[in-house]
Amino acid sequence: MRRFSLNLLFLTLVIVFSCQSNEEKKELKEVNFDINIQRIKMGENEAKVFNLKNSNGMEVELLSYGGVLSRIVVPDKDGNLENILLTYDKPEDFFRDTYFFGATAGRYANRIAKGRFEIDGVTYNLATNNGENHLHGGREGFNKKFWDAEILEVEDAIGVKMTYISPDGEEGYPGTLKTTMTFVLDHDNQLSITMRSETDKPTIVNLTHHGYFNLSGMKEDILNHELTIFADYYTPVNEGLIPTGELATVAGTPFDFTSPHKVGERIEETGRGYDHNFVIKKEHDGKLSKMAELIHTASGRKFTLYSNMPGVQFYSGNFLNGNQVTGGISYTKNFGLCLEPQFFPDSPNQAHFPSPRLNPGEVYEHQIVYKFEVIR
Repeated sequence: MRRFSLNLLFLTLVIVFSCQSNEEKKELKEVNFDINIQRIKMGENEAKVFNLKNSNGMEVELLSYGGVLSRIVVPDKDGNLENILLTYDKPEDFFRDTYFFGATAGRYANRIAKGRFEIDGVTYNLATNNGENHLHGGREGFNKKFWDAEILEVEDAIGVKMTYISPDGEEGYPGTLKTTMTFVLDHDNQLSITMRSETDKPTIVNLTHHGYFNLSGMKEDILNHELTIFADYYTPVNEGLIPTGELATVAGTPFDFTSPHKVGERIEETGRGYDHNFVIKKEHDGKLSKMAELIHTASGRKFTLYSNMPGVQFYSGNFLNGNQVTGGISYTKNFGLCLEPQFFPDSPNQAHFPSPRLNPGEVYEHQIVYKFEVIR
């Protein structure tokens, strides 16, 4: 295993402004960033592991395999630093992942009914890997690809840039799709993810990050986490978790998170748990919207999600079954939850949903911001 280390130190700056006989001084605080890079063997290939850290102790671990966000370490109200993402004991273990832990999901995140859609009168058949449906890009989606990855130079922050070129016909999708992702950590405990794609044929694109959050630091499941989702409507689903096409009000239902509710407060009323798309209040205009807030009172950790997508998938970890044990902790049902900004599931087959179509000459851009705070 080869290891490389890079330390970036932004020294305290004192800026002096003079105006006639008055002198004003403005002092900027010291900001320290650290990057470590490892190279590891995954299957027959080599992958990079990036560890980013700011002066607050927030730490982010990224893998060039799968565009995986494998760990996020943040402080609790007492200053204790703990990982708040479901993960594996070693980065190499992601090579056998079946849960999409921390993965970049694509080309199309979430489900497409029967793995089929049409563009300009041509029907495309995708790989079906979720019963009769297509899920998260298929059997060998973006979560199974080795991305080119390098350090990204940014001001007052540190980042990583990843690139993958998906060939025409991969998993059944039309068009060669070039995708670039950047992950940027700043000194305010904010992680910004930007995904950009371009194509040479009309196609569909819907990328997201599939991290499972547990703000307790793995001390308990997520049923006592308090969740707010800024959505008045959601998309009901059939038995295969495909949207029926209806936009239903959340009012008076267990899907109403317009004010904070504990995740487990009404989960039994949903039947199998939450695995639904919520329609974000703000009209989809390409600008960032506050989508959700998640709070774990005992630790004091607060997570706020922003994105420019029209929907967010709330998944309460219903299919976790305890088989995965990491650090001696069994990931049982509801041990982590996902909040995945996205176009709506099955949008290519539902004309009244926001369109995920991408044409040559256009740029798909998805921005996600994870902000972490402590409340006392």
